[in-house]
Amino acid sequence: MNDTKPNIIAIMADDLGYGDIGVYGNPIVDTPHIDALARSGVRLDQHYSASPICAPARAAFLTGRYNHRVGAVDVSSNRGVDRIALCERTLGDVFSHAGYVTGMIGKWHNGLFDMRHHPNARGFREFLGFLNGGMGYYDWILDRNGSSIRSDGRYLTDVFSDEAVSFIHRHAAENFFLTVTYNAPHSPLEAPEMDAAVFEGTCAPAVAALYGMIRVMDRGIGRILSALDACGLSENTIVLFTSDNGPFMGNESYRGAPQSMLRYNGPFSGMKYDVLEGGIRVPAVLRWPGGGLSGGTVRNDMIHFCDWIPTLAACAGIRTDICRPLDGMDMLPYLQSGAYAPVKRFWQYNRYEPALNCNAAMRDGDWKLYWPRVSASDKKLEGDNHWYRRLFHEPHFLTDIDRAPIVREIPTPGTPKLFNIADDPAEAYDRAGAETERAGRMRRELENWFESVNRERRNDPDNWRGENTMAPMKTDVRFFSPLS
Repeated sequence: MNDTKPNIIAIMADDLGYGDIGVYGNPIVDTPHIDALARSGVRLDQHYSASPICAPARAAFLTGRYNHRVGAVDVSSNRGVDRIALCERTLGDVFSHAGYVTGMIGKWHNGLFDMRHHPNARGFREFLGFLNGGMGYYDWILDRNGSSIRSDGRYLTDVFSDEAVSFIHRHAAENFFLTVTYNAPHSPLEAPEMDAAVFEGTCAPAVAALYGMIRVMDRGIGRILSALDACGLSENTIVLFTSDNGPFMGNESYRGAPQSMLRYNGPFSGMKYDVLEGGIRVPAVLRWPGGGLSGGTVRNDMIHFCDWIPTLAACAGIRTDICRPLDGMDMLPYLQSGAYAPVKRFWQYNRYEPALNCNAAMRDGDWKLYWPRVSASDKKLEGDNHWYRRLFHEPHFLTDIDRAPIVREIPTPGTPKLFNIADDPAEAYDRAGAETERAGRMRRELENWFESVNRERRNDPDNWRGENTMAPMKTDVRFFSPLS
């Protein structure tokens, strides 16, 4: 291994909220390994996903660019709206190009039904996981480098932890970049009985199951950290832990009936699907003992998903010029010393096709402009749910995507609200009336951003609107095509 370059492990949970781990104030959940990771590294208290829903958030994390630019605007894989345009370069591409062994374990959800969008074709030499937006925890079907494997009885979170430990041992003598994208604690609510039982009587039954799922994931992260210790790699391995978006706090099916998932989420309002703080502010901890990151440090300024490509590349001393222009910034100086240069950030999400001034937000320093959700923009067509459910029980297959236009009417939005997040993290007090000039300026900036990113998405020749290729890639390269 080249000791001058760090190994990197990026761990991402699924629908895990800011308040779903102990170090962020939850008094019930049991996350000793994640908490210890935070105490030995840097905890980020204003860390933001790029989107309040899965596939768009992951696309921005993987590319360092706003998800609208890269084509991933929603989650319906059968319509191709979860895909990353083929002209984009991912974290896997960046690190494989720099000579790293790259691996992805877990949930993908950035393109299926087309092998050009398989992780092995997007920079990851090794893949074990699923391409769909969800999967069962006991009755599962996974993809290993293009081949399907069925459940062997293990709990799925443990399967992913086992594979991560194996990857570390197999590549201990090489520089590696590994992403472990657990699907926990995303539905279905399936926890080992012994883990859910720990929380019975302290919270609602469905939340106890969810906390049990988190407990298993935390235990797996402990095993990953132990594997680094055993291989003598802990000092020069960057370990990042985060979540793709905020928690779902509505009703979830559990034991045959819908049950509330309402639970602690810090001081924030909103949840998954919202660009309120509860939907986009997510936990993040980073440990790198050999890189000048002091243990027990807390950073309170804003870091965004798009910042991770330039930041991790800077840690490794590698270039990102194979990428299209990045929206993210190198935050390594801030992580090391606290030196921070404020950056404006933007969010917007609704189903299928982005809608102006609908569930949109902008941060400028402590100020946040927020356009509320319009309920008519949220509805997901039942036919799209069919494809999601089907992939729980069938191996991955190739088919064309549905290009039929979706006709709907979205009511004219009302007026945006303005919050000071430093004073009002719950976003309870609208200051737009008292700060009319600021609100007007931020509104114009948000609308200009929206027009810019969507123009780029529409103009890309090979984004999700492009032709589909159903033929698999050659198996003699294990679907992996590193950039030359």
